[in-house]
Amino acid sequence: MPVIETKNLTYTYGEGTPFCKTAVENVNISIEKGEFIGVIGHTGSGKSTFIQQLNGLLKPTKGQVLLNGKDIWEEPKKIRDVRFKVGMVFQYPEHQLFEETVIKDISFGPGNMGLDSEEIKRRACAAADFVGLKEELLSKSPFELSGGEKRRVAIAGVIAMDPDVLILDEPTAGLDPRGRDVLLSQIVSYHKVRHNTVLLVSHSMEDIARTADKVLVMNSGHVKMFDSTEKVFARDRELEEIGLRVPEITKIMSVLKNKGYPVDTVLTVEEAIKQLLPILGKGGKKHG
Repeated sequence: MPVIETKNLTYTYGEGTPFCKTAVENVNISIEKGEFIGVIGHTGSGKSTFIQQLNGLLKPTKGQVLLNGKDIWEEPKKIRDVRFKVGMVFQYPEHQLFEETVIKDISFGPGNMGLDSEEIKRRACAAADFVGLKEELLSKSPFELSGGEKRRVAIAGVIAMDPDVLILDEPTAGLDPRGRDVLLSQIVSYHKVRHNTVLLVSHSMEDIARTADKVLVMNSGHVKMFDSTEKVFARDRELEEIGLRVPEITKIMSVLKNKGYPVDTVLTVEEAIKQLLPILGKGGKKHG
């Protein structure tokens, strides 16, 4: 059974008014437990509206969101419980930090779940460890931390609720290259250890290529593609037609392939090197 499934999912802003706009229309996808999904699309493609329906922040105008086979709006009074199971990390989540100390901020979500103090502490400390926060930082005010550390505190607060599905909306936005790499590696590590489902929304094709098993491409409120990362980025021309670009290394290797060199679609520089070294050793010869 899929962990999340959408059936004819549709959301219209301002329905019944002259300003109505359908942001997501008839989306039907199925996401299995443990998958790492990259979500991409240009601004206005509907990806943010789509993910906000997955944990009940927005109620579909039409259609359904099923969590473990059950419509999340079947019992509207229990929608808060859905948000514990489908955790959402918004863009610039550090703007939502408010507690006196880091550990209190991370503990806020588990505290709302009605857990006992020992379990709350255990979860908060484990979540801090997952995102690489040093123990000496836990007693500090979150506002004393660097931008990257604040981001990790906010993510830890969602992880501490131990959600079945973790959704991250542009988690590396505004970070320097090193901060971005550290945060991404920690998210990947968390996924491997926890074996839960992760949805990563990003404008960085390189980040998606490095992390995701599958990619969901949104365009004008519809699903344009939903397939393995390699197969999606192999369709570079179609992606460029809707204003998206593939990772630079993928594009370079695609050009070489079209020129007759014996290479396949790659997603990272490391994969490209593995394919190119044998060719360079043979003098860079093409097929035939």
